[in-house]
This record gives sequence, structure tokens and C-alpha cells, in this order.
Amino acid sequence: MAAIVTTMLYVPVAGLLAALGLLAGVSLASFASFGGAFHPVAGLALWWAIFYLPVAVYSGFIVPWGGRDA
Repeated sequence: MAAIVTTMLYVPVAGLLAALGLLAGVSLASFASFGGAFHPVAGLALWWAIFYLPVAVYSGFIVPWGGRDA
């Protein structure tokens, strides 16, 4: 469930962060690659992993781990 939620939220949240970065004067390529520290594709995968961590914690608390009540 966490991977699905992360993937669904990845594009809108990344778009908002990129727009805020553009307003602050950070280029999109620099934003996606962490200032050139990573290849852009690896940077996007790293952004996905960063988004995954809080969603995994959220999913751990929301998913009902008990059995179904009959």
C-alpha cells in the first residue's frame, strides 16, 4: 500500500516542490539531481525513496492489522 500511495503522490508533490524551487531560483535539473550530485534518473529514484519513508510509516499506522470482525 505504501508504494501505491507514494507513487500516486510523487508527481503532484514533486511538482509543487519543483515550482517552489523555481521560485527560489533553483533549476529543475539541479532540483531533480540534488545539485548535480546524482544522475537525474537516480535523483528521481532517490526522491521517490524519500517520499516512501513517511508514507510507509503512515501506512503502518492506518492499515488494520487485526483480523476481520465477523
